[in-house]
Amino acid sequence: MKEKYPNKFMKEREERELAKTIIKQVQDSTQELEQEVEEVIRLGRYNEGGRRPMKVRMRSQVAMEEIMTRKGKLADDVEHKDVWIKRDINLEERKKGKVLRNEAKEKNKKRTEIEKKNLYWRVLDMRLKK
Repeated sequence: MKEKYPNKFMKEREERELAKTIIKQVQDSTQELEQEVEEVIRLGRYNEGGRRPMKVRMRSQVAMEEIMTRKGKLADDVEHKDVWIKRDINLEERKKGKVLRNEAKEKNKKRTEIEKKNLYWRVLDMRLKK
C-alpha cells in the first residue's frame, strides 16, 4: 500500500484507519470486524513515495478467518483495487508452498494437449489441486 505520511504519529493513525476501512469493505453489514484490529505494522524500510506491505494483527482468530473468507469482495471495490489480503505465513510454510508450486509446474508441463484444454495444476490452501 502506498505511504502518505513520514511523521510517525500521523502515519500510525492513518494506517490503522486505512486497515479498518478495508476491513469494513470486506465484512458483512451485521459484523463489526474493524473493532478487532489490535495492531498495524508496516513491514520493511520507509522509502518516500514507496509501497510496503502492512501486517494487521487481529484480536481473535475468528475475525481473521471471517476476513480471509470474504477477501474476494475487494475485487469489486474500485478505490482499493490495488490492495491484496494474504495470510501471514512462516518460513516453513513458504518453503512448502515453493515445493508445491514447482511440483505443479512440472505436472503442468507433462499434460497432453487434451488435458491442457481441460485442467491445470495449482496450489490452493497449501495443497496441490487440479
